[in-house]
Amino acid sequence: MVKILITMIAAVVISLPSAAQQERKFIRGGNDLFNKQDFEKAEVEYRKALDTEVKSYEGAFNLGDALYKQKKFDEALQQFQSLAQNEKDKEKLGELYHNIGNTLLAMNKLDESIEAYKQSLRNRPNSQETKYNLEFARKQKQDQQNQDQNQDQNKDQQDQNKDQQNQDQNKDQNKDENKDQNKDQNKDQQDQNKDQQDKDKQDQDQKDQQNKDQQNKDQQDQNKDQQQQDQQAQPKISKEDAKRLLEALEADEKKTQEKVQKDKVQAQKAKKMKIEKNW
Repeated sequence: MVKILITMIAAVVISLPSAAQQERKFIRGGNDLFNKQDFEKAEVEYRKALDTEVKSYEGAFNLGDALYKQKKFDEALQQFQSLAQNEKDKEKLGELYHNIGNTLLAMNKLDESIEAYKQSLRNRPNSQETKYNLEFARKQKQDQQNQDQNQDQNKDQQDQNKDQQNQDQNKDQNKDENKDQNKDQNKDQQDQNKDQQDKDKQDQDQKDQQNKDQQNKDQQDQNKDQQQQDQQAQPKISKEDAKRLLEALEADEKKTQEKVQKDKVQAQKAKKMKIEKNW
């Protein structure tokens, strides 16, 4: 039993240097890729280092940097804040809060980034870079406040302009309404004048038609009187001439009937002969 225990302890002791070597190997590989700005592959190597050694501070810190460079700000912030919760070393805390401030600044969370920079300086008060970033964040906040103030002023000015435009529009609308009212009145008057003109024209046309009808009637009466006069002026036929004319007409009618009867008999004979021939 003692021999087996000693053997197991020896195996663990031998494996520890191997794990540490793998961790360093992955971190060095990640750093090389990071320097080449291949941040995505660097992230993979740092995660491999953490898989090998969960408590690797350097692997976790560098992973946060790789996430930040890829603009994965939420993940980077979570990574740095997680490390800061358990860290006791002031220098490391200063670095972590500096990076937390940078990440919050990139997310445009200016108030939170300013507090993070202040916390970084409490742990690392001589960092010129953190002081510079703090002033930069404060200036960004001031610029944003000025911009918001200008926007509010511009909005107030726009509202005033809009009110003035509404007043001018109301004036123009009233002016247009009066203009339209006058226009409508003028139109009504024009319509009335036109109606009266149409009525006068209709009356005149009716009068002209009546005059024309009367003239036509007078002309017809004149023509009728002329015809009667012409008929009266024609010589009357004597009874003897009328009798002879009637007898001539009767003779012509008789000849016509005889011819028709003769043509009818010939047509029947021709039809009969055609029928007998077909048989």
